[in-house]
Amino acid sequence: MSSQVLSTQEDIALDAWLRLLRSSASMRRSLSAELDAAHGLAISDFEALLQLAHAEDSALRRVDLAEGLGLTASAVTRLLDGLERAGLVGKRTCEHDARVSYAVLTEDGRAKLAEASCSHVGAIRALFAERYSDEELRTLAELLERLPGAKCSTKE
Repeated sequence: MSSQVLSTQEDIALDAWLRLLRSSASMRRSLSAELDAAHGLAISDFEALLQLAHAEDSALRRVDLAEGLGLTASAVTRLLDGLERAGLVGKRTCEHDARVSYAVLTEDGRAKLAEASCSHVGAIRALFAERYSDEELRTLAELLERLPGAKCSTKE
């Protein structure tokens, strides 16, 4: 955007949207590179393991995991195939409906998540601590929570 003063609500909203998109993409690339270098995980792998860890019985229908990750069914299948090959996730069928399958966090997956969480959460904290005070972070989290799909299910 040019340096002109944003005068309309649409201009302000567009500016906020673009900044959110750009910063999100940049942070995902950076954090994913750190996770990969330190733990051999992409950020989407970490997020899948985290969602499974917070799910009841550490299992989710594959379609629900795809939705939670914002992925298509085929993309979550590719992601889970890699996690399954690594022994971090298993597959379970539904006893009532053979068409339904579940992704299940394995003990190795839980251990990998715990190992990666220390450095990953530390990197996230550092990234935000360099830029925001605790009060600003609380405000930012409250503001972002108003956006669709922003409710955080990892606060337990």
